[in-house]
Amino acid sequence: MNTDANPEPQAQDSKPHLKAKTVIPVVPAGLDEELYAIRKKIYPRAASGIFATWRWILVWATQLIFFGLCWMQWNGRQALLFDLAERKFYIFGLVFWPQDVFFLAVLLIVCAYSLFLFTAVAGRLWCGYACPQTVYTEIFLWIESKIEGDHVRRMKLDAQPFSARKLGLKLAKYGAWVLFSVWTGISFAGYFTPIRELLPSIFTGQLGGWQIFWICFYSGFTYLMAGVMREQVCKYMCPYARFQGVMFDPDTLVITYDTQRGEPRGPRRKGSDYKANSLGDCVDCGICVQVCPTGIDIRKGLQYECIGCAACIDGCDQVMEKMNYPKGLIRYSTEHALEQGWGTKEILGHVLRPRTLIYSSVLCLIIIGFVWGIASRIPVRMDVIRDRGTLAREVEDGMIENVYSLRVMNASEAAREVKISVTGIDGIKLLGDTVASIGPNDARTLSVRARIPGDAVPRGSHKIFFDLHTADNKIALHEKSTFLMQ
Repeated sequence: MNTDANPEPQAQDSKPHLKAKTVIPVVPAGLDEELYAIRKKIYPRAASGIFATWRWILVWATQLIFFGLCWMQWNGRQALLFDLAERKFYIFGLVFWPQDVFFLAVLLIVCAYSLFLFTAVAGRLWCGYACPQTVYTEIFLWIESKIEGDHVRRMKLDAQPFSARKLGLKLAKYGAWVLFSVWTGISFAGYFTPIRELLPSIFTGQLGGWQIFWICFYSGFTYLMAGVMREQVCKYMCPYARFQGVMFDPDTLVITYDTQRGEPRGPRRKGSDYKANSLGDCVDCGICVQVCPTGIDIRKGLQYECIGCAACIDGCDQVMEKMNYPKGLIRYSTEHALEQGWGTKEILGHVLRPRTLIYSSVLCLIIIGFVWGIASRIPVRMDVIRDRGTLAREVEDGMIENVYSLRVMNASEAAREVKISVTGIDGIKLLGDTVASIGPNDARTLSVRARIPGDAVPRGSHKIFFDLHTADNKIALHEKSTFLMQ
């Protein structure tokens, strides 16, 4: 047998064969494990401390708002309701129509600039404390710990062979997750369909198709994201983790490990002279890794997987306290502060830098403009639509008539009596629904006819104005339109 790696072609062949070779790419050691590593389930250890307290404060605050606001009533209706069928957004005493989409755009700009400002000042504050993914993961982990126990017990339970006890614990956990997720989906749908109507519809089986879809969709994603995927969402799916780097600078407060103080790390006994053994303050206990919800080691430096929850700070401070070492081995600091040994005063002094000042100024101006726009918004609006099916027609007494539809919207909580008139051409008259009553948060379409003498103006298009006045003369509108003379 010929064992040559490239055997010569057989004699009877007139031409040599071109033999395909299997090319095995050479991958640097460790790279394939990093790119294609199988997910290892993370069992984050519970942490207590000032930052853990703030996280739970934000959990309670956000969930009280989310679950409670849909039940609040305002003047006999739901205080916060996005009625897509009627195309009205109710926000306490304010009613927004599709014509108010400008305010939604400004609100999104405010949110974007707030995110830029908070990130430039102190990194991923949103991710670590208020992001729904973080909040719901905290809740799901709390449910899991109450049913299965702490992180050690959960690891042992998963490693155990199948048993009736394990089945019971898993079913209890998954059942609690499902109940919470479903209630989250119902609450979400309750902001688009009045919650006091939605709940009875569920029990009577009268839900609409879209209501069923959104309840199932939001419930399913809550369960999937917070119960199953967890840190994978933050590490691989969230775009904010990818572009956060462009919003950081050397004066941004981020969670950092003090390498100069902590290295070289190593175990030691409490009270021992570790400095005589050339050791740093880090006892290499691994608490910072155990409490991390994404499973990273902050001692390796800032990483995109870090969501800024500060659990590692709480965990490390507890160890430092037990060892009678100064706290702050892991802390909020900046790149410049670590390099130059700044204290708190110098760090805070560099928070007010051109980037944050620009973000703050722009944000304040936008918020002021937004509030002013809301406060000065006229609660009555009128849209004038000329009937294009009947451009102009001659009626009795040689008058020329144009037909218009006036869409009058009342965005206030009180009924309005309105009177319509027209100006712009000498001798113009207005017939039809010139006086009307518009209910609170309601709209009416009024049909009116404008007439002018046949010899009043030459042929062509002429500018006219429709004037609306409320009965109390507090609101006056002046809308432009055209009159066609044939």
